[in-house]
Amino acid sequence: MSTDAARVITPDPARPTSRGPGPGHPVGEHAPPSAAGHRVRPDARPGGRHGRDGQHVSPSDSKHFRNVLGRFATGVVAVTAIDEATGEPCGLAANSFASVSLDPPLVAFCVAHTSTSWPRVKATGRLCVNVLAETQREVCDRLAARGGDKFAGLSWSLSPAGGPVFDGTLAWLDCTIETEHPAGDHVIVVARVHGLDKHEDGNPLVFFRGDYGRFHA
Repeated sequence: MSTDAARVITPDPARPTSRGPGPGHPVGEHAPPSAAGHRVRPDARPGGRHGRDGQHVSPSDSKHFRNVLGRFATGVVAVTAIDEATGEPCGLAANSFASVSLDPPLVAFCVAHTSTSWPRVKATGRLCVNVLAETQREVCDRLAARGGDKFAGLSWSLSPAGGPVFDGTLAWLDCTIETEHPAGDHVIVVARVHGLDKHEDGNPLVFFRGDYGRFHA
């Protein structure tokens, strides 16, 4: 998907810098294409941290890896479900969400192996993806935190398939879990969409360079 009227993403000066809900996005193995559509020559790459082969990133470079990938702006979603064992809502925040396929309709997001919320969501076999608005920073902070009642004080209702949809969410997608793919310290979750719709109008919550900002179109 693309936009034809994207302008500047402005960080919110009233908000402290945050690590945010996710690690960023994976990097491909090959050199990126140049503006002319050709592969960039290894000797033509801009300066930066790299191994002797120009591609290797060591574990000690994780902070640099996060900082560089943080320059790719993303939206933020809340992945929610109703815990069948307790009947209580559960969920997590992710900025690694993407559409995957139209036929069949598939989406994907990444979850850290250390997540304590994902096992609860996964156990239900179904989930609801909330596309968060710029006014829903509190929702993101709550679902990105560890422990406690993440839904306390937040207003939400049920989607047609029974997943929590937060008031003010831009859109929702009812999904079932299709498959999982281990990927380093995360797992890539592919989910099949069974229902979706717009919910509210507004601008998206945007994550960029370790902080939250606003999208101006």
